[in-house]
Amino acid sequence: MQTNPTHTSLVAVGDSFTEGMSDLLPDGSYRGWADLLADRMAARTPGFRYANLAVRGKLIKQIVEEQVDVAAAMGADVITLVGGLNDTLRPKCDMGRVRGLLGEAVEKLAPSCRQLVLMRSPGRQGPVLDRFRPRMEELFACVDELAARHGAIVVDLYGAPSLGDPRMWDVDRLHLTAEGHRRVAEAVWQTLGYDPEDTDWHTPMAATMPPGWAARRVADARFARQYLLPWIGRRLTGRSSGDGLPPKRPELLPYEGPAA
Repeated sequence: MQTNPTHTSLVAVGDSFTEGMSDLLPDGSYRGWADLLADRMAARTPGFRYANLAVRGKLIKQIVEEQVDVAAAMGADVITLVGGLNDTLRPKCDMGRVRGLLGEAVEKLAPSCRQLVLMRSPGRQGPVLDRFRPRMEELFACVDELAARHGAIVVDLYGAPSLGDPRMWDVDRLHLTAEGHRRVAEAVWQTLGYDPEDTDWHTPMAATMPPGWAARRVADARFARQYLLPWIGRRLTGRSSGDGLPPKRPELLPYEGPAA
């Protein structure tokens, strides 16, 4: 791997994880790891360009149909692709179809850029996600196989102890906090070959006293009311949180950094 490479452009492809939820900015928009990564890369390269095609809630079929060809046509130095995890969380999921679509995406993107970046997505511990863990791990095995076949690099976030910590996750328990996104940006940065800015991104946070039983029950009730039940409702009705939303940054344009 090249050390401290020079990249002139970045295109990010994916769903809410790449859009940046829940790294919320004061204006109500989301920042996230891809913006933070672009900010670092832009600081090294005048005229650096960045596009982020991600839209929350997208399944791998939608990512392939709506984002992959657009990203491939941009001819960027680096493309990041993270998708398929939303599929694994659906009650009915054809993993063979998911693997096939992910393979189609990689086959189109890998030849169109200098470096394709894939990920083993982070996953917090807990009973809700544990039931889907075998599917997630099947997806990540596919990611590893595709990377080896097409010369992509893999950022292993799933194996990072720090990102399994519930404190790295927002109250919806599905999206990372600002600190979680910062650590993901650092992981991608290092995997691309840049000198580390935080050598301990994968190290767990210092232990603190866990919340008591009553506080946990209140948090569980709030989570179920505000996030879990609406999420189930969308699954049952075939709706998505991203319905009607445009890509975050649809054009590959010069990047001046994320909002403060």
